[in-house]
Amino acid sequence: MPPKRTQMTSVDRSWLRMDTPSNPMMIAAVLVFDKPIPISRLKLILNERFLRFQRFRQRIIDEGDKVYWQDDPLFDIDNHLHRIALPGKAAKAELQALTSDLNSTSLDLRHPLWQIHYIDNYQGGCALLIRIHHCIADGISLVRVLLSLTDKTPEPGSRRIAPRKVPEQPASSAVSRLLHRALDTTEAATGQARLFMQSVRAQPNYPLKLATAATGVATDLLKLGLSPFEPKTCLKSPLSGRKQVAWAEPLDLVEVKACAKALGGTVNDILLCATTGALHRHFKASKEVIPDCGIRVAVPFNLRPLNQPIETLGNQFGLVLVCLPVEIADPIMCFRQVQENMNRLKQSYQAQVTYSLLDLFGRGPDILERRALDLLSNKASAVLTNVPGPREPVYLAGSKLVQPMFWVPQSGNIGIGISIFSYAGTVQFGITVDKAIHADPNAVMNYFHESFKALSHAALAGRQQSSTRQVS
Repeated sequence: MPPKRTQMTSVDRSWLRMDTPSNPMMIAAVLVFDKPIPISRLKLILNERFLRFQRFRQRIIDEGDKVYWQDDPLFDIDNHLHRIALPGKAAKAELQALTSDLNSTSLDLRHPLWQIHYIDNYQGGCALLIRIHHCIADGISLVRVLLSLTDKTPEPGSRRIAPRKVPEQPASSAVSRLLHRALDTTEAATGQARLFMQSVRAQPNYPLKLATAATGVATDLLKLGLSPFEPKTCLKSPLSGRKQVAWAEPLDLVEVKACAKALGGTVNDILLCATTGALHRHFKASKEVIPDCGIRVAVPFNLRPLNQPIETLGNQFGLVLVCLPVEIADPIMCFRQVQENMNRLKQSYQAQVTYSLLDLFGRGPDILERRALDLLSNKASAVLTNVPGPREPVYLAGSKLVQPMFWVPQSGNIGIGISIFSYAGTVQFGITVDKAIHADPNAVMNYFHESFKALSHAALAGRQQSSTRQVS
């Protein structure tokens, strides 16, 4: 009996095609724990909670015009879980060096596309270095999958998560499949027409709203295509494929929220402003001319409801281009510009447009996607992710997770990835930089802290001055 296979979706296929030697399409994570985790217990949890998703047992079969997921008949968890130790003092610098090395190495397409390295004796505990290919799922989904391995208490008791049963599909001929597809399309069209008439009866101006939305989508597509390329700076260089990874000491989320409240903005606005300030400081330290029109970063925008259980994997997100005003030195003025840029984007359809483009490229020839990817990657200097994590500490096999870091891959000729992740009252900030780009990742981490402190001090000072004026 041949191994089970399912066809890869066009969007997931797009992410598979983006894989290059200079930019492997991997989502990477470093999870640091306060105590060692017994390997036998870690394997048990992976078998019960991670491998319940069949995708992690499947390899890719590429037949040119179609790509399939197929069960790996030789699957063995020991091919994916490796136990290693760091050299020397086994400190942060050594872990960053190992992460940089593995993030520069592509996954083996002959096997299911994930690897976990268990790192012994790291700062009295242990660390997990996890790499998963982007074609399996988007970053938000995979973060939720990894967090599903954890518990809210050190000793939750044993529990087993039964794998989701997928009903078997009966074999059918090509004619039968075509008829089913036509029937599905007809039913969908009928349903849409019925929904349209109901909406018209409920809201007489519904057709106008629909036309306005369609106009907005067309406008955003046109804006995306006509937007200028990024200015030539030290952040845009031919890539080497060697990554350098660093992460900062976490910020206190209470301080970030206090800063946001003082300025009348969101936590996301504050963190984007701190990122902008860090890049401004990098340009100044490099003695490079700062572009007067700012730079753009590509930000993944989740299109999957966060309260929807992760039953199936895959990619369900779009990308938006966010302008960071790195030319503005004053922290308050910089914040106001970031806030305005974000408010404008929230009213756009850019995420839906880019998702549709990925779906389109995944259905077409490879050369079309390559050219479109080159075009889009020339419109951003970095990829930036901001993912919310658990509000309380979590535990894996009884060990407390003390610091989590996640990175999404960069595509095309983008060589910088910036990651923001909130966890248990902290904000984690990390970066990955291609070695050909003249930027010290650890220095950028320090600039991020400096930028946030400057913004926080200015915000709180402004609030105090406002209170003084009201009293007088």
